[in-house]
Amino acid sequence: MGRLVPAVTRALDILELFLDGDGTLSAPDIVRRLQLPRTTVHELVTTLAARKYLVPVSGQPGRYRLGVRPYQLGARYAEHLDLAAEGQQVARTVAETCDETVHVAILEDTDVIYIAKVDSTHAVRMVSAAGRRLPAHCTSVGKMLLASLPEHELAARLDGVELAAMTPNSITDPAALREALAEIRERGIAVESRESNPDVSCVAAPVRDRTGRVVAALSISVPMIRWSDERRAELEQLAAKGAADLSEHLGHRSAA
Repeated sequence: MGRLVPAVTRALDILELFLDGDGTLSAPDIVRRLQLPRTTVHELVTTLAARKYLVPVSGQPGRYRLGVRPYQLGARYAEHLDLAAEGQQVARTVAETCDETVHVAILEDTDVIYIAKVDSTHAVRMVSAAGRRLPAHCTSVGKMLLASLPEHELAARLDGVELAAMTPNSITDPAALREALAEIRERGIAVESRESNPDVSCVAAPVRDRTGRVVAALSISVPMIRWSDERRAELEQLAAKGAADLSEHLGHRSAA
């Protein structure tokens, strides 16, 4: 692996400063934030402006904002994003950490479709496949995705729909489902215990695109023989981290 080029690193540090605040900075702001020499900052800003990575802010002499070139690069990156491929990559990393089955799923009408899956290496594990479709209200990924919908869209999908049971633990009462979704919305994590499979429990977290919209959910499925309150808490954190990593792959930037 080659060495890092200091001038390029500093130029990228400058560009990344514009991700915070109101998106405008002056050269003195950059000097203060990065603790770089004024001459170095002046030369780098001049170069970035000449290449359209930065542009002067109209009516605010000496201040800059991001130019069109970063947008063009981001748009080209977005053109080549593949949610299934990115999801498979992140799911593999999560599965290697917990050695449980990991899924990424999307919502279609009132069902979820699994678009990525990595198996556990345990002999006892959840049996499923990418491409499988299940009722959203019976799964952690589905409940996470339903909970992320605006109220009018949720009503359009669920009003008048019969909530069929997959196991005795499945939620079949609309009022109970809405109560569960409200709790999921508040916690940011969905849990289902033997609602789609009598021998399996799952946790799920939301995956967001660059606009902040929830476009998928990532879940970890665990046979009941390995399920406990302590294990659930561990997997909730891991699912949340995996979903955040996948969201970052899709261009989402956390407010934190």
